[in-house]
Amino acid sequence: MSHPAPVTPSFPYKLVATDLDGTLLRPDDTVSERTRHALTAATAAGAAHIVVTGRAVPWTRHILDDLGYEGIAVCGQGAQVYHAGEHRLLTSVTLDRQLAGLALAKIEAEIGPLALAASRDGIDGEVLVGPGYAVQDGPLPATPFTDIADLWAAPLNKLYIQHPGLGDDALTDVARKVAGDLVGVTMAGEGIVELLPLGLSKATGLSLAARRLGAKAVDTIAFGDMPNDIPMFAWAAHGVAMANAHEELKAVADEVTTSNEADGIAVVLERLLG
Repeated sequence: MSHPAPVTPSFPYKLVATDLDGTLLRPDDTVSERTRHALTAATAAGAAHIVVTGRAVPWTRHILDDLGYEGIAVCGQGAQVYHAGEHRLLTSVTLDRQLAGLALAKIEAEIGPLALAASRDGIDGEVLVGPGYAVQDGPLPATPFTDIADLWAAPLNKLYIQHPGLGDDALTDVARKVAGDLVGVTMAGEGIVELLPLGLSKATGLSLAARRLGAKAVDTIAFGDMPNDIPMFAWAAHGVAMANAHEELKAVADEVTTSNEADGIAVVLERLLG
């Protein structure tokens, strides 16, 4: 007597791209069991899960290891494609330090001195933090610097800028207006305005990683919460903003799910899995 073949749940996408902070991670930097189960079910149905984060590799590795994540991750706002299982950088793009210095000079000429931090290139690249730069509380390592020459002493993936009087959106707008022809400018979270290699975005890194995984934009669903996720949403077939997302991202999203605290990724994946 023959038995019917087991039914494999269908899933309409080959690639599930998730941001980390404010999206996959809850406020305490953990991933809920419900979300873990939903991602496992999506991968069992034939999709690949890929993390796409603004964090550079040194600030992402411990989370991926904790998740048991062994695939490819896009880190550093698209600058780094990282193989988590092999703890190996596959590609890395660096910021032209001469252009970055010129961009900083133009921004400061417009609005006055900035507080600075920078992410050094490499799998063990330090995050350098200058005087007055407010680092968010947490376990992530940072190295203080006082001499601006130290900032430019080794290759960088990106610079972080803060201004004593301007909010994130206003600072991003000014930086784009006066230096947007020299560097990319994005806002990645509260207090996190970044200067990047021109033309670099999460979409750049995601398209590279997707090619390695045999997936295309049309095969991809993406989840995010901040303006730095806008290029990723433009690239992917379907963009899902969290309820806690920035209004700029919600405006271009295909749908808005519940918050990162309320398992917003799982809510969507469970629906798609039926």
